Amino acid sequence: MAPSATSEIMVPEVGVAKQVEKHVHGAEDKTPLEAISHGPIVQAGIPEFSSFEEHRKHILIHTAAVFRDFSRKGFTEGQSGHISVRDPEFENYIWMNPLGKHFGLMTVGDLICLDVNTGKVVGGNKSKPANAAGFLIHSEIHKARPDVHAICHAHTIAGRAWSVFATGLEMLNQDICLLHNSIAVYSSYGGLVFAAEEGRNIARALGPKNKVAILLNHGLLSTGSTVDEAGFLFGLLDRGCAIQLTVEAAHAGNPSLVKNIVADEEAAYNFKMNSEKHILYREAQPDLDYEFEMAGPGIIERGVENMKIDHGE
Repeated sequence: MAPSATSEIMVPEVGVAKQVEKHVHGAEDKTPLEAISHGPIVQAGIPEFSSFEEHRKHILIHTAAVFRDFSRKGFTEGQSGHISVRDPEFENYIWMNPLGKHFGLMTVGDLICLDVNTGKVVGGNKSKPANAAGFLIHSEIHKARPDVHAICHAHTIAGRAWSVFATGLEMLNQDICLLHNSIAVYSSYGGLVFAAEEGRNIARALGPKNKVAILLNHGLLSTGSTVDEAGFLFGLLDRGCAIQLTVEAAHAGNPSLVKNIVADEEAAYNFKMNSEKHILYREAQPDLDYEFEMAGPGIIERGVENMKIDHGE
């Protein structure tokens, strides 16, 4: 007979002493891509380009694909959410999504180029406005962090739920260790972001080195050397919030359960070997390849030839 919904879950005690194992990390003399690649072929990292134009095309195509990946993963909430990517030629210009375009329908031709210092539209799609709150957040982070080339922000279910506690995540599993000592918490909620000062507050909370941030009562934010990295880390952070919520619920229901947190040494090793920009770029490619295949040839890339920068002239 199946247990009732109100029956207690009992965890039997196991009379086996926990053995102390000696762990040998290995591969410390290799790059992360060399370490993960078995055989004579080493997985390629971030591609290089012979011109700014070709680099820009690649970035914009992958940005549109990341939006579609976000849609598939349920990271949509009306008009909320935005992704920015720094232009490879003009470091004070960023490309963002237009207001009101569904992530699942995004193409390169939809993207808008903006000057982070003035907010002026300097290229790309000029038929729709950008998201004002999005620009105020992203522009301040891009100005504060020259190392950041892409930023993702969305209002996910797990992210918003965990954000109410105004705290970071525990290193509960191997995957979340990619964010070891890299999760910022913005523990103040200032309402809808319609002032540059709130964007600066978020940038200050992110700090000089953190990769992601949990924003109180708001959502999640991630950064990266590429839009691919930022997109992957955003999903990792969201799944981390979902796992933490599940673990906390299980522990609240049965306090005898003991959480086993990954030790700092192991978490640091995982971070070193699997949170470098080239391997994080690669981590995103399976999901993006899927989006290109599902969309069909030339769909996501639509409009790429018209994505010019005119400096607002």
